[in-house]
Amino acid sequence: QVQLVESGGGLAQAGGSLRVSCAASGRTFSMYVMGWFRQAPGQEREFVAAISKGGGNTYYTDSVKGLFTISRDNTKNTVYPQMNSLKPEDTAVYYCAARRGVDIRDSSAMDYDYWGQGTQVTVSS
Repeated sequence: QVQLVESGGGLAQAGGSLRVSCAASGRTFSMYVMGWFRQAPGQEREFVAAISKGGGNTYYTDSVKGLFTISRDNTKNTVYPQMNSLKPEDTAVYYCAARRGVDIRDSSAMDYDYWGQGTQVTVSS
């Protein structure tokens, strides 16, 4: 069992940056691929990024490549999505998630086993 808690969301201006944290409980954090999703009002949950268990490999959806980065510190049981050059269309609730397996290119939310409660990110124009 893994419990995930996001923090660091909030309000940003267009072109600005936000760094969110996702802290995990338990001693098996390094056994999970970590994913980052977002859900805007009235829309389905959307995959944003994922990072491999050891942190050496990352995968991003096309719309955030070169703008967002994801990293992790397994000694702190924490994953760090960094959002740069934010746009109003990035406004959403952002969720971190954990899954077993190794395929970081699997972008299906259904394949993730554990979810955080989400953190609101609002980007003003």
